[in-house]
Amino acid sequence: MKTLIKSIMVVAVMLGTYTSYASETLKDLSTFKFVSEGHNLSVTDDSGKVIFSGRIKHNGNLVRLFDFSQLNNGTYTVEISKDFEIEVVELQVENKEVKILDNTQTKIYKPVIRSEEGLLIVSKIGLDTNEMKVELYFEDELIHTENVEGKDVLNRVYKLDKSVTGDYTAVIRSNGRVYTKNFSI
Repeated sequence: MKTLIKSIMVVAVMLGTYTSYASETLKDLSTFKFVSEGHNLSVTDDSGKVIFSGRIKHNGNLVRLFDFSQLNNGTYTVEISKDFEIEVVELQVENKEVKILDNTQTKIYKPVIRSEEGLLIVSKIGLDTNEMKVELYFEDELIHTENVEGKDVLNRVYKLDKSVTGDYTAVIRSNGRVYTKNFSI
């Protein structure tokens, strides 16, 4: 009977310790560390060389899914590309210890490009930048270009001639990045 009571006490103390530890660490974790299957991960060093690029295969804590402590000493930029945004943060690796650098986490909002029934719809949340450049190509020939400026949301709808069938490409330039969408009419 004494062994049973001792075992229950040990389990209770262990659970209490784990619960206390879990709530402390969850408080400190940023949303950046939690990723979902299908997101893209990119790690570059301070010279701009891509160290790793790939698709995340499991939901979970980024630090547990990717062991940053195996990287050489230095500063690294980590990007998580999601459906409509890219989260960027800088890490410092020193003697196998990884530290997220303060005030380096940023979000870049990607444009949404849709084509349906002769319309090309381009929209982008403008919280990170208030401008984008739209270029429209037909069969690799530039047919339209426009600089779009706004405040909270950048929107454009382009009506294309349905009788001109072929391959089109929309190129959006924003935040020093290029986004493309190929479609046909």
